[in-house]
This record gives sequence, C-alpha cells and structure tokens, in this order.
Amino acid sequence: IGGSSRLTGAAELRGVLVALEPLGTVFIRLITMVVVPLVVASLFLGVASLGDVRTLGRIGGKTLAYFAGTTALAATIGLAVAQAVHVGAGVAAGMGTTFAGSASEPQAAVTSAVAKVPSLVQTFVEMIPQNPVASAAQGDLLPLIIAVCIFGAAATVVQGEGKQALLRFFGGVNELAMVVIRWLMWLAPYAVFVLIAATVARSGPELLLSLATYALVVVAAMAIHVGTTLALALRFGARIGVGSFVRATSDAVALAFSTASSNVALPVSLAAARERLGVSNEIASFVLPAGVTLNKNGAAVYKAATAVFLANLYGVALGPAQWVAIVLTTVMASAAGAGVPGSSLVTTLIVLNAI
Repeated sequence: IGGSSRLTGAAELRGVLVALEPLGTVFIRLITMVVVPLVVASLFLGVASLGDVRTLGRIGGKTLAYFAGTTALAATIGLAVAQAVHVGAGVAAGMGTTFAGSASEPQAAVTSAVAKVPSLVQTFVEMIPQNPVASAAQGDLLPLIIAVCIFGAAATVVQGEGKQALLRFFGGVNELAMVVIRWLMWLAPYAVFVLIAATVARSGPELLLSLATYALVVVAAMAIHVGTTLALALRFGARIGVGSFVRATSDAVALAFSTASSNVALPVSLAAARERLGVSNEIASFVLPAGVTLNKNGAAVYKAATAVFLANLYGVALGPAQWVAIVLTTVMASAAGAGVPGSSLVTTLIVLNAI
C-alpha cells in the first residue's frame, strides 16, 4: 500500500523481521542435522524387523507390495493434483529470485543446479549406492536409503548376538533422533513464524495466498487418495464396507488424528483389527507394526505436493524424469520417516534433494 495509507513504522518492522531470519535458518540447519541419523536408524530397524526375507511368504510379499503400491499411488496423486493446479506458479514475478537470494546458496548456484537437472537414466544410475558413508556426508540421501535397505534385508537372515547388538545400537540412535525431533518441534512454531514473516515482509502478501492454495492442494489430494485408492482396496480387496470399517476403527483413527502419531495409535489399531475386524493375531501382529514403519500414504501425498510447490516457486522445470524421481524418492522417504509428529518435515528433504 503506497502513499499516506502505508502503516506507520512498516519499514522498521520489515527490517526487524528480515534481521530475525537467521534464527529460522538455524532451525532449518538443526532439522537437517537429524536427517541422516533418523533415516538410517528408523529404516534399518523397520527392514531388519520384518523377519527373514526368505521366509516372509505369500502374506509378507503381498503386504510389502501393498505398502509400496499404495504409497506410490499416493505420491502420484499428490504430484498430479499439484501439477494440475500449478501450485506455487502464481506467485508474483521475481519472488523466486527473492527466495533464492535469501537462501543459504546464492542465486547463481540455484540457477546452475536447475541447469543440471539429470535425465531419467542418470537418475536411476545415481540411485545405486557406491559409498554410503560419502553419500551421508554429502547429503545424497537416496543412495544411502537403498544401501540401508540392502543391509537391513541382510540383517533379517543373520542370527546371533551380532544382529541383536546392531538392533540395540540402531534402536538407541532412533530413540535419540526422536528426542531431538521433539525438542525441535517445540521450536517449530516460532522458527516457522520468523521464516514466513521475513519472507512475506520481503516479497509481499502474495506468498500467503500461494501457501493457502498449497495447503488446500495437499488436503484435496489426500481426500482423493482416501476416496479412490484406499476405499477401493477396502471394498474390493478386503470386501468390507467403508461404513463398517470406519465404525470398527474410529477410536484408532481419532487417536492417530489427535496425536499426529501412528506409533501412539498402534496398540488401539491392533485391538480394533483383532477384536472388531476379525483379523488373526498372526497377520495383525506383522502387518500393522510394519505398516506403521513403512506405509505412510499421507506423508507421500504431502512430500510430492511439496516438491512441486517449491519447484514452481523457485522456477525449477519439472519433466518426466523429475516426476519419476519425485515418486520414487517419496516412496522411500515416506518409509524412512518415523510415525511421530515432525518426522515427515525432516524426510521431505530427501525428495527435495533428488530434484
């Protein structure tokens, strides 16, 4: 707003908000610090706890195929809805340059990275781990995830004290990562406030409209996934009506929604599956704990839509190779997260790193 209508002291307030932005940047760096320990520990424990991969049998194979398939569909729906709406693309001209200029990398580096977007074949080749330690040090998370999955699968066929020592070690690392994430989630509202306030002060209120559109896109994509993929799987796969299923599992759903944690809801989910849905204890005790670790459809929708939103915001062109990279890394990043509040924020960096 120009002229005499300008808010008194607005320039000074803008300067204060921009000056506070490094505090938000510190929060982002702390979040990034947790990524590698969380991904390695939680994913290794999840895979190693599946049981011998050679003896998982038909139920185990179907379960893992269902997890991978529904997560991939969730990521695809999130990607498609975000692409169709062009979320993030309607921001005022030049705002992407503003963001890049305020980021940790200079604009020239961002432009250079955009110019080096890999092809589809190169994307697949670079997914194969060569040196997991170097990948962790460089923040190249996709090869690291694949390496962890391979070693986790190997751990399922090993017996003895060595395996138990590994599980205890990675269990301890995972617990430490959860504690750090809980601490960071206490800081999150204030850090996010500083980051958004500084960005809006620098770029204008158009960003808020873009963020609101992004939030609606994520919720709409999740609703589409629930109403199509999951409802159809329930009706034709499990042969259970949606109403009957909701009545049987309402307490577990309510607990998961109110706590934002699938881990917390696991005991209630197990009880609902055994007592009200008639699922055998053998199947429920394998499928549900594995699902809490590996099957996070909502996180997949969120990560894919976030990748498209930020790519449009920064002016990064997305083609078929990048779409495939987003879906593949979203599936892996969703499995790498933990079923606690805040972990999806951390593992979304895996998807962004891939594009």
